[in-house]
Amino acid sequence: MSTGPTAGPLEHQVLLNIKLLKPAPLSLLLAMLLLPAAGCAAAEEARQAPSPTPPLHGGGGLGTTVRPKALVTGLEHPWGMAWLPDGSVLITERPGRLRLVRDGVLDPRPISGVPEVLAQGQGGLLDVAVDPDFERNRFIYLSYAAGERGANGTRVARARFNGQSLSDLEVIYAVPQNKPGAQHFGSRLLWLPDGSLLVSIGDGGNPPLQLEGALIRRQAQNRSSALGKLLRITRDGAPARGNPFATGQGEAPKVWSYGHRNVQGLALDPLNGRVWVSEHGARGGDELNLVEAGANYGWPVVTHSREYSGPPISAAQSAPGLVDPRRVWTPAIAPSGLAIDRGDRYPGWSGNLFAGGLVSRDVRRISLQADGTVASEETIPIGARVRDVRQGPDGYLYVLTDSPDDGQLLRLEPASAPPPSGNR
Repeated sequence: MSTGPTAGPLEHQVLLNIKLLKPAPLSLLLAMLLLPAAGCAAAEEARQAPSPTPPLHGGGGLGTTVRPKALVTGLEHPWGMAWLPDGSVLITERPGRLRLVRDGVLDPRPISGVPEVLAQGQGGLLDVAVDPDFERNRFIYLSYAAGERGANGTRVARARFNGQSLSDLEVIYAVPQNKPGAQHFGSRLLWLPDGSLLVSIGDGGNPPLQLEGALIRRQAQNRSSALGKLLRITRDGAPARGNPFATGQGEAPKVWSYGHRNVQGLALDPLNGRVWVSEHGARGGDELNLVEAGANYGWPVVTHSREYSGPPISAAQSAPGLVDPRRVWTPAIAPSGLAIDRGDRYPGWSGNLFAGGLVSRDVRRISLQADGTVASEETIPIGARVRDVRQGPDGYLYVLTDSPDDGQLLRLEPASAPPPSGNR
């Protein structure tokens, strides 16, 4: 598989590609692939009673110890979060509510004006992003599942937020292919430095779900389909300038990369322009990738995943012209949420990636070498399903835990640091 370039301007590429420091021997990989399923679609969204958050744990070998501090409790399946310029936090709840945390306190009244969502299966109100020019235009962006169980898809809408309600709601993008089932909506949102918006779209779901007479997951290799893609669009939902398939058919002009299964972690490194993604595999085979414009990440032609029924999904795990993952998790951790630390709150952690795990119920701290090679990984136990991980404007890492009745907003605080004031 191709490893792709290591440098270049954003308009030509968003740097990608990472290698494991010490690839596992084939015998070990085969043994791991035969372990029982840990990351099936049901596990991705299964309701589990929340576990007590560990009061204190070591962050690892760089001298930083962190304490997860609960800021907000009692959320119902929180999914995404974003900060407003005044330091308030917007949080989505999958059943269809948008919540506001101001001065560290959750407003008991949900924000009104949210679009109607399909809150079934893995669907609902999903991610939220604040326009970089919010102070001028007041726009926020929402990704969500819409339609009915037999015919649905991912949408992105924007609306103006006045501090209490949304107005001027407008759908700027809707996947044109209606799909069956309520799986694999993708839906992470990420602003790039040029003002374009990356949107992850899932492959549509697991077998036996079909579209156009074939397994729906095959759409990930069809560049004219939005399914199984990262899209790069403008604030108005048009194809962003410089996309790799600008003259293609269907959705191809919006496609930034393809061959993805279900990306639910997106992070931009502001220092070097690298865009990282984490995505769900099926039975094992979760991936960490660096995203390259126009690159094909292989799903489902090559994958480390197995069918939930047992056999391998692909005959090979690598092939010429397809980009290898830079980290593979088997058994699955069910990755959701991804952040990169570029603050000064955590000594020795700057430049590390932080990947949330729904099944593993932790955050994985991934240290990188200067060229983007994965150097090491260690676990920060959370004790609950981790849905999102973000770095706030104050430099702290924030975590959303998933639960039907006690989802929480946590802040990872260095144990030796003085408690921060307010919600900043």
